[in-house]
Amino acid sequence: MANQPIVRIEDLHKTYGDVEVLKGISLEVQEKEVVVIIGPSGTGKSTMLRCINLLTAPDKGRIWLEEQEITGPHVDVNKIRQRIGMVFQDFNLFNHLTALDNITIGLTKVLGMKKKEAHDKAMWELERVGLVEKAAAYPAQLSGGQKQRVAIARALGMDPHVMLFDEPTSALDPELIGEVLTVMQNLAREGMTMLVVSHEMGFAREVSDRIVFMEKGYIVEQGPPRQLFYEPKFDRTREFLWKITELYGKDEPAAGQSGRE
Repeated sequence: MANQPIVRIEDLHKTYGDVEVLKGISLEVQEKEVVVIIGPSGTGKSTMLRCINLLTAPDKGRIWLEEQEITGPHVDVNKIRQRIGMVFQDFNLFNHLTALDNITIGLTKVLGMKKKEAHDKAMWELERVGLVEKAAAYPAQLSGGQKQRVAIARALGMDPHVMLFDEPTSALDPELIGEVLTVMQNLAREGMTMLVVSHEMGFAREVSDRIVFMEKGYIVEQGPPRQLFYEPKFDRTREFLWKITELYGKDEPAAGQSGRE
């Protein structure tokens, strides 16, 4: 991994009304690293991703993408977003466009590609997520897992330097989750830098390089999967992992070890 982080967050704060959602988050992500962010609902995980993609403006703090401070003045937000792909839990596809057209529209309108070039690029991305045969299908004709794979292909079409996933499987039926996680596993093997907010503990343990546990607007603990699952430093980390694995099944976290608050 490179010494220069591809994403660097410094003292990030965000408040909505009277609720301070982020309370001084600092985080670095190296190129080709897969970081899975876990924690209770409402703890600021999604807000942090939205700040990285400039969908939400932080109240305080700075964010760098590679060597550029993207929270600085006079930043071209559209240029930044071309380098940061984001996949949401609710797909955000255009219902009146086919799977193919959902991908080509950004390539032609944002990147300025010719139609033939955009078509070929989009078909390649559909092949990458295993959906070439669904190129002419509309979102209403696709399963939830297929819609999410189209959303991933659309983000990949922009050739992002970083991919952000905001609970990409939370809206899916259980039997459809695996097909989306398989695509994400393949991206990790290809060396894609990824920040993933997820409750999928199997994915976190098997695919991530690092797990970040957040609660109440803070990063409580972070480290390699084995450390957090089997030797967490804090009781709160252990308690959360026990609860989440019991709720979603599989992958038992650390047990019988004393932590510290």
